[in-house]
Amino acid sequence: MTGDLSPIDKAKYAAARRAADMVQDGMRVGLGTGSTAAWMVRRLGERVQQEGLRIKGVPTSTRTAQLARELGIEVVSLDQAGWLDMTIDGADEFDGDLNLIKGGGGAHLQEKIVATASDQMIVIADAGKEVETLGAFPLPVEVIPFGWQTTRTLIQETLDTMDVLGTSAALRMNGEAPFVTDEGNHILDLHLQRIGNPRQLALVLNQVPGVVENGLFIDICDKVVIGHGDGRTELRDVNEGTIELDQTVDSGENLFSDLVD
Repeated sequence: MTGDLSPIDKAKYAAARRAADMVQDGMRVGLGTGSTAAWMVRRLGERVQQEGLRIKGVPTSTRTAQLARELGIEVVSLDQAGWLDMTIDGADEFDGDLNLIKGGGGAHLQEKIVATASDQMIVIADAGKEVETLGAFPLPVEVIPFGWQTTRTLIQETLDTMDVLGTSAALRMNGEAPFVTDEGNHILDLHLQRIGNPRQLALVLNQVPGVVENGLFIDICDKVVIGHGDGRTELRDVNEGTIELDQTVDSGENLFSDLVD
């Protein structure tokens, strides 16, 4: 039952459900990665099974692909799909301009490629993800394994010239071993505390040798669906400058009880 969920999980549930219900028959949809995105995939799977919804899903990670297939969603590659009608994904932080930090799940490279190959990107998040200034959440930077320590040194030297409060860069671990992305790379988490100029930082980081991609999504997100703990949702459209409020109806069952952060 959705009544058994915590307020944060209710917020995620509400946002995921509203965004998934925006998908129309015949669409090609980018499927994000993370706990909130997984709930969205579950809702799409329910629509496929109960409504006969026909979509082609382009997953942004191997775990999303596995979940989508288990739920009966047709999974295709981005090359097969060509161009997408929309991508729905979560975010670790978003600001008033809908700039994002993503990559807490380690999939921001594929997520950014898929999102930019879409007519629109819709972010789903609980209200706690909204910030005045990006940077409290560590910024993920994907780097190739070869010479990663040199890359880290170069990044930290670069950060000394940027409008940030912190400059530490930690190698993300998976137990005793470095975390490995779907592309076989490592991730450095930058603890910046505050990012004064996200656009500049995104451009500069990608010039550092060894960097594959950073987790700043600038001018990519078109809409955000914000979920609240009481089931309300808020849809913000950065292009239209509009805000739509809605009250999500409790379906009477928790489709996502097996999904946790």
